[in-house]
Amino acid sequence: MADQPLPTYVLVVLVAISMFIYKWRFGSLSSIPTIGTSDPLFSYFGASRLVRHAREVLQEGYEKYKGGVFKVAMYDRWLVVAGGGKLVEELAKYSDDQMSFMEAAIDVIHFKYSMGKNIMDDPFHVDVIRGQLTRNLAMVFPAMCDEIETVFAEAIPATKEWTPVHCFPLLHAIVARISNRAFIGLPMCRHPGYLEVAVKYTRDVANVRRFLSYFPHFLKPVVAPFVTDTKQSLRRAIECLRPTLQERLDLMRVYGKEWPDKPNDMLQWILDAAFARDKGIEAMVSAILSTNFAAVHTTSFSYLHALYYLAANPEYTQPLREEADSVIASEGWTKAAMTNLKKIDGFLRESQRLTGVSGVSVMRKVINDITLSDGTYLPKETVIVVPALATHTDISNYEDPMVFNPYRFLENEDKGTGKYFVSTSPDYLPFGLGKQACPGRFFASNELKAMLAYTAMNYDVKTSDGARPQDEWFALQVVPSPTAKILFKKREF
Repeated sequence: MADQPLPTYVLVVLVAISMFIYKWRFGSLSSIPTIGTSDPLFSYFGASRLVRHAREVLQEGYEKYKGGVFKVAMYDRWLVVAGGGKLVEELAKYSDDQMSFMEAAIDVIHFKYSMGKNIMDDPFHVDVIRGQLTRNLAMVFPAMCDEIETVFAEAIPATKEWTPVHCFPLLHAIVARISNRAFIGLPMCRHPGYLEVAVKYTRDVANVRRFLSYFPHFLKPVVAPFVTDTKQSLRRAIECLRPTLQERLDLMRVYGKEWPDKPNDMLQWILDAAFARDKGIEAMVSAILSTNFAAVHTTSFSYLHALYYLAANPEYTQPLREEADSVIASEGWTKAAMTNLKKIDGFLRESQRLTGVSGVSVMRKVINDITLSDGTYLPKETVIVVPALATHTDISNYEDPMVFNPYRFLENEDKGTGKYFVSTSPDYLPFGLGKQACPGRFFASNELKAMLAYTAMNYDVKTSDGARPQDEWFALQVVPSPTAKILFKKREF
């Protein structure tokens, strides 16, 4: 009896598997060296290793292919990594329509499933952050400092005895209040319901990014509705903000662009931008929540990283305190004063050098096929990054790179080569590089300097064993220890 032909569906499956193997093994990225194996299926072991040991994987690639490129496997894609040198500057020079940070973020951070269609289609709030918020920092800054004093006194009371404080769960709420004092003002920045949803939204976006990274692209739309609660957060935020938004929208319809006592805050700037685009309340609130995610997530982690260094090195408290006492006494809690907090600026810069919020930076997605100057071909849709920590701990970039030295950049300043915390360069990448560098870095840096100055001026801090709590890496994310407790005591005069 003649053999029966294979059923059509079996042939289809076999062809699909063959095409997958060919594309994975011999596709357009096959010429780029791999850390791990390039073989299909086995590359998933490489992806698993990246999740568990990203720091070591990126360091290995940086050392092997410094000045060139390599790739590492993620569960849903290859990630191309530019290993320092001139390529870093080259990536930063590409325009948005050649290589895009936002498109990369949509893919890698899964904005489509966490923040939703409004943000993915038109992230207009980014221009508001880069424009009005940055230009008006001096105006909103005193109110933020007032909120720092209020919220720290409530969350971390100063006592005469050493008191252990579990900081990780507190910091999102603390930073949410401080940031929203600038974004939406009193009394809403202290509204329990609004603060709860702002913090929850921030955590949900981070959790969605973490969970969906395990799934291939075709499964993400299926899985996402079961792991994200951001739509509910959006609805709750709309409930909280609708009365304020509606009142302002009514005034805009009556008076147009200007009216007596028109608020000059982030909420109004977003309203103006949304109104000009004929967008509704949902888009406005989505923009506010997305701004919260960018501000709260990164700032809370960055402050914790710095606090852990200060607590493990309490000998630096007094120099920071003396500087803050002198500058604030002379200039008050102003944005101008923050410029003169050079030791605090250097402390934060050094903290970010060794422990940023991500192991990579200068993330870009290739919009149209590109060939780099070294001959590397990057097809459309490729995501490429720079290994931030490996760059920051390269001995050719920094002397004694593994040593925490809060005076490192102050010393350089004395030599005429110093840079501020917000400054970016090919060897300093916490805020990215080039035109697509973090638009909110000026807001964040002033907030962080004020928070650290307030801490030094009002508390003594230390760890129970004298050691800095260990960071935790999850794939490319760097998380300050979520379990550590820091000992706080009221400053002694």
